[in-house]
Amino acid sequence: MLRIVVCVSGGGTNLQAILDAMDSGLITNTEIIAVISNNAGAKALDRARARNIPAILMSPKAYPDREAFNEAFTARMCELAPDLVVLAGFLVKIPVQMVERFGGRIINIHPSLIPSFCGVGYYGLKVHEKVLERGVKITGATVHFINEEMDEGPIIAQKAVTVEEGDTPELLQRRVMEQAEWILLPKAIDDIANGRIKVKDGKVYGCL
Repeated sequence: MLRIVVCVSGGGTNLQAILDAMDSGLITNTEIIAVISNNAGAKALDRARARNIPAILMSPKAYPDREAFNEAFTARMCELAPDLVVLAGFLVKIPVQMVERFGGRIINIHPSLIPSFCGVGYYGLKVHEKVLERGVKITGATVHFINEEMDEGPIIAQKAVTVEEGDTPELLQRRVMEQAEWILLPKAIDDIANGRIKVKDGKVYGCL
């Protein structure tokens, strides 16, 4: 059984996609042992509580500095000891010490086709705003493993989404979620849970 911790900052739509996939059997051999958010008002915490999943608030604002938060965050994750950490719209940079401790066991969903529209400053609606400003015709989402650099870890899977005439950032965000994020992330979790993919020496292996 793959024991996962899901980290979320907002509404938790990707968390809900994971829960729905578990209910329908699209994700098997997996258990969510906790949901962590840096935002006390995150709906994701309510989603977790509704399923009797431990909902944990860990905000950098509650600590004297980022170093103290990083140490506490890493320590809490070590206490939970998950097999996999899933970043499902988590807007906090993962501490280097956590990456070292959980190397090859942290995955992230990003709302673009990496290496486009990623890195520092590219998160949430801002990604889709930049996509529309640039005038690209195809965008999408990427699931990747985390390393020490922002959005540069080994790619697990990607799915393209067409940018349509008249799109607003909000419309495009919703389409990317529905057509890519909510499909890619559950599948990646199921593939990892059932041994179909793994990362070794910075490369992804298996049936993608």
